[in-house]
Amino acid sequence: MSLKQFEGYLQLEKSLSGNSVEAYVRDVGKLRQYLEISKLPANPEQVTTRILRDFLAWLGELGLGATSQARTLSGIKAFYSFLIMEDMLLIDPTDTLEAPKIGRKLPDTLAYEEITQLLDAVDVSTNEGTRNRAILEVLYSSGLRVSELTELRLSNLYADQGFVRVTGKGNKERLVPIGRDALKHLNIYLTGIRCHLDIERGHEDIVFLNRRGAKLSRVMIFNIIKALADKAGIRKTVSPHTFRHSFATHLIEGGADLRAVQEMLGHESITTTEIYTHLDRDYLKQVITEFHPRS
Repeated sequence: MSLKQFEGYLQLEKSLSGNSVEAYVRDVGKLRQYLEISKLPANPEQVTTRILRDFLAWLGELGLGATSQARTLSGIKAFYSFLIMEDMLLIDPTDTLEAPKIGRKLPDTLAYEEITQLLDAVDVSTNEGTRNRAILEVLYSSGLRVSELTELRLSNLYADQGFVRVTGKGNKERLVPIGRDALKHLNIYLTGIRCHLDIERGHEDIVFLNRRGAKLSRVMIFNIIKALADKAGIRKTVSPHTFRHSFATHLIEGGADLRAVQEMLGHESITTTEIYTHLDRDYLKQVITEFHPRS
């Protein structure tokens, strides 16, 4: 009930735009999702400063940088100020809570326009360029770690279902949705380039290969991305992990369910050692389709 009243207050008394109101409500929604996932009480009176600190740390684990965390905290502070003002709450747990320091060195996140710039910088008229475009599309579409990308196997591609199976940290496997653009460029690479390579023994099932038919190294992926970022005129420090952070940030800022993003990233809970229950595969695909810019 209090969230609905907060929304009305922002619209009627603060005269905020529809987009601003939606952003504030979404910020509070993120906190509610975290409380639900962590099996913590959702009543605002029972939310402590420590819980809120853990919540911000969790957002960081999901890939949100300091700026995005600070913006989320601003929405939550506004919500608690409203509760205090309306005498729904006596103590504000956000009073002593400080936003993450924006100046702290965190992995850069690319805006969607910068992602597009980088993709457009690839020369797809060459064999390597065709492969590299597929690499970037897969990284951004599915939020893979660089090690997960280099180990990606043909036998773990489920193009018809729109999923890839990846092996993450601790040899834990997970299914991750893959978007239409990524599948399109992956298919172009597989059917037009990879099938003509003389593949080294033991690498027959590896998706991304060098010109000698061997698995690409992590360093090679870093070098490919760095060269493309320079070519595209992007001055940020760009690495494979930048795509993973951008994947998570764009989904979350677009309003995606935090549990779904956590599931796709292959993150374990920061409040428990158990991995959260796997979400329905159709639901994960729906999240990508609805909230990913290149779905």
